[in-house]
Amino acid sequence: MCEVRPAVLTTEMLRRSGLTRAQLREQLRAGILERQRRGVYVIADACDAARAVAGHGGRLACITAAKHLGLWVLTADPQTHVWLCDGQRTYHPGGCGCVEHWDDGPLGSPAALPSVPRLLLQIARCHGVEEFFVVLESALRLGLLNESGRRWLRQHSNAAIREALDLARNDADSGLESLLRWRLRHLGLRVRTQRPIAGVGIVDALVGDRLLVEADGIDNHEDAPHRHKDLVRDATAAIWGFMTLRFDYAMIVHDWDLVEAAIVGALATLDRAEQHRL
Repeated sequence: MCEVRPAVLTTEMLRRSGLTRAQLREQLRAGILERQRRGVYVIADACDAARAVAGHGGRLACITAAKHLGLWVLTADPQTHVWLCDGQRTYHPGGCGCVEHWDDGPLGSPAALPSVPRLLLQIARCHGVEEFFVVLESALRLGLLNESGRRWLRQHSNAAIREALDLARNDADSGLESLLRWRLRHLGLRVRTQRPIAGVGIVDALVGDRLLVEADGIDNHEDAPHRHKDLVRDATAAIWGFMTLRFDYAMIVHDWDLVEAAIVGALATLDRAEQHRL
């Protein structure tokens, strides 16, 4: 997460803050501020995205803006996404690597970010509905999208986005949990995230009534204390009649067919065991 808003400054913003021309020249000489283009500056420790948008013109957009708000994103997109409106221009030369998003939003300073509904719509148009759903649930989890924002999105959406809006909840603790529920939706399964299980604790997802799915994330709980704790949880869950499947980030994101097949197979095994008990 990077705080872009105070990192990008215009001459007018600096003047309103009380900085004189002489003080501006002194801060430039001292390296406190850096000039990116005429009338636009960044602070010395500004991130690469802030520097790019300050030089390019416009404002941060799409995935780049979502990251700066601390939202969970699926795509590891190294490019800077820039929001431009009618009346603005591009200052970077061709081949700069920035991704431009042109829409009818209001004009604003280079320091401003798009509203959360607008950046979500930009993500849907740029990266597709799956990425949109992951960031949408993250925004709901953090309380950054209200009912008014959801209504605005619905008014500007297509059928795929409306499906995502209908499915979205605010209880996913990570984008992997959101992605899991989104990709399982076509199977008609009941998937509950961050579910408390007696004797086990809170699990990432409960599929059906007896299958626990843990999405371990990028760190994958590889150190010995975490690994031991996971094994104890899984053994305790088995005592209570639950089966546990664990998947890491790479499996859920890049090897989904295997993940889905494992979940379907585990559910079939649990169903057969239930029928045998009956």
